[in-house]
Amino acid sequence: MKKLLIFCAMLGVVSGAMAQELTPRAYWPAPQGTQVLTVGIVHTDGDIVPDPSLPLTGIDSSITSGVLGYLNTLDLFGRTAFIILEQAYSNGETNARVGDIGELQRDYQGRGDFAATLAVNLMGAPTMNREEFAELRRNPRPILGASVKVVAPTGEYEKDRVVNVGGNRWAAKFELGYVTVLKPKWLLEVEAGVWVFDDNDDFLGMTRKQGSIKSLELHLVRRFSPGFWASLDVNGYRGGQSSVGGQRRNDLQRDSKLGATLVFPIARKHAVKVAYSTGSINNSDEDFNLYQVSYQRLF
Repeated sequence: MKKLLIFCAMLGVVSGAMAQELTPRAYWPAPQGTQVLTVGIVHTDGDIVPDPSLPLTGIDSSITSGVLGYLNTLDLFGRTAFIILEQAYSNGETNARVGDIGELQRDYQGRGDFAATLAVNLMGAPTMNREEFAELRRNPRPILGASVKVVAPTGEYEKDRVVNVGGNRWAAKFELGYVTVLKPKWLLEVEAGVWVFDDNDDFLGMTRKQGSIKSLELHLVRRFSPGFWASLDVNGYRGGQSSVGGQRRNDLQRDSKLGATLVFPIARKHAVKVAYSTGSINNSDEDFNLYQVSYQRLF
């Protein structure tokens, strides 16, 4: 039973590790009133690495999620601002080997936690109409932005299970982003943020606490034409050490992800986004991969 609880506690790290997303062009503005509807599929597979001192010889997960997103561009005190709403539905499977117990498997599916983001451009992007935005595209300038993302505990959660689609806790990410112009067609984006987490008070009858996770992202963006761009993406993150039932665990997360993103228009006001990233946890030789394809409709 003790080994099973250790296994379950380690699987609680999965959601924190996979949450280190790569988000290029998060602060690139749009004309006031622009709306974007996104429908996509995200697939992740590979090893979710636990604390090597625990009796685990390997974890392998395969998770497929359908994602629905909505973005609205608005005027906030004369600055360009975004409201982003996100909802996912996930279907996954996790396998692990635990000491003398052998292979363990958990299948899970259901609605994920609802997320909402408010982003504001603080410098370089006042509220714009379409003509003013077209001028910015021709002559880009440095942009400074800030955002807060809140994740609500609305997802499917079974209190006697550890691997769940929902996290059963509130979480928030606070971030600053800066866009600098290398050449008219080349942009460099830097994003520094911190995730903070509420407690999960129903973690197998115990309370699970998790420390903050600090992250830094870099995106090298190449613009080809309106709506057509690509980026190379990298991040690094550290933190997230947790405790379960008052016992502190040796599960500090410290590693990075590397990826690429391509967005290309397929018709007027329609576009497709394709992204890939790979990463690992805790400086191990095991890693995971993320594949994303989504359709975007501009209004």
